Amino acid sequence: MNKDIICTVCPRGCRITVTGDQKSVAAAEGYGCKRGLEYAKAEYAHPVRILTTTVKTDGGDEKLLPVRSSRPIPKEKIFECMEVIRKTTVKSNVKSHDVVIKNICDTGADIIASKTLN
Repeated sequence: MNKDIICTVCPRGCRITVTGDQKSVAAAEGYGCKRGLEYAKAEYAHPVRILTTTVKTDGGDEKLLPVRSSRPIPKEKIFECMEVIRKTTVKSNVKSHDVVIKNICDTGADIIASKTLN
């Protein structure tokens, strides 16, 4: 199975073609550096993403609070995490980097505030 990946490690944006089976990489072509090769292997075997979104607030001037995951979340868990976030409402007096949801969906990642909310 082939998968084309655009590397996001550096500004070069190398187009890498990875070949392998479902869990292991047999070959990779088109990478410009060692970091790109490692990124392509990880993206092929188990893609992860930083989740950025908003949560509802309980009132005040701001209706939404921007949040993000403290670490990358497995791509297949994104929709499950979004369901939990959609049902969450935060109270005012949240500081930037405060944990809003701890260990979301057992991913080991916390959802943290990206902005202070008074």
